[in-house]
Amino acid sequence: MLRARRGSVPHVLSPLLALASFARGARATSDLAPLAGARAPAGQSPAPPGARATSDRNRHLCGACGRSGSVLRLVHIRVGHSPDPDDAFMFWALTAGLVDTRGHVFEQVLADIETLNAWARAGRLEVTAISLAAYPFVQEDYALLPHGASMGAGYGPIVVARRPVSRAELAELEIVVPGALTTAFLALRLVLGDFRYRELPFAEIPAEVAEGRAEAGLLIHEGQLTFENYGLVKVLDLGEWWLLETGLPLPLGVNVARRDLGADVLADVSAVLRESIQCGLDHRAEALEYALQFGRGIDAAVADRFVSMYVNELTQDYGDEGRKAVTELLRRGEALGAFPAPVQIDFVS
Repeated sequence: MLRARRGSVPHVLSPLLALASFARGARATSDLAPLAGARAPAGQSPAPPGARATSDRNRHLCGACGRSGSVLRLVHIRVGHSPDPDDAFMFWALTAGLVDTRGHVFEQVLADIETLNAWARAGRLEVTAISLAAYPFVQEDYALLPHGASMGAGYGPIVVARRPVSRAELAELEIVVPGALTTAFLALRLVLGDFRYRELPFAEIPAEVAEGRAEAGLLIHEGQLTFENYGLVKVLDLGEWWLLETGLPLPLGVNVARRDLGADVLADVSAVLRESIQCGLDHRAEALEYALQFGRGIDAAVADRFVSMYVNELTQDYGDEGRKAVTELLRRGEALGAFPAPVQIDFVS
């Protein structure tokens, strides 16, 4: 039953992008030192040697100043997110030092979404982006932040092939997928039921299908827009299917925060990240220019379109529609037997 309530994996990394030259003294790291044994108590999480991070010393031009100077417990907060244009857009203002950090130190950690999902299962980061489908696996340690979600309104992950394929035929093929904890994989299971699949890093899937090593592939991120460059055809749009099925946007990625930060720090973190998103929306040109460097070779027009798809009013706040979409997707996943325990949907207030 779906209920609402208030309230260490091995250190093996998928290929990550080392990204340099972040503004105003902030740095994102694409590696995370393993945590020995149990994770450090909140407020004692060490930064990797030499890491620089965004702190309250930076100018904050976006959003109202919060409780800076009155915080009794300052925390080093590692924020995990994908090295993608939409995530980069959301965190541009934090990287550039334009947001009041309430005295805390924020360090950005970049990794592909399946790595972030695995890290969340071990509670490794204080704040992280994860797939919504991974949330039931980490709900004891993390709560959902009320912003930062990527939702597709009538669009979303797609299945591609070298030729048109019917849904009935698709269910009989082996499909290459970007990870079994991704929301895209869960949504595809809702459409097809059980099917044969093989996991592969998302960036390798288009070529895997185009070069004949797979019959079909499940694409996320900018692959949704660039698949035709590989000579592929779209055979199923999961966001379109979900909208016709439910009338709701398809929630894909979410931001979560570790519960052991405590109520006061969780409130600070939520406010800081909310202001970072709003600042990007208010200063779109600057945020988009920064986000473009995370585009893995896509041009400015494609990056602009991709950011527009996944950074919008539902990113700034789920609202009733977004929360209903989250509940519906997790309810259906639970009915499918996709999760290890009953789902408890819990947002940071």
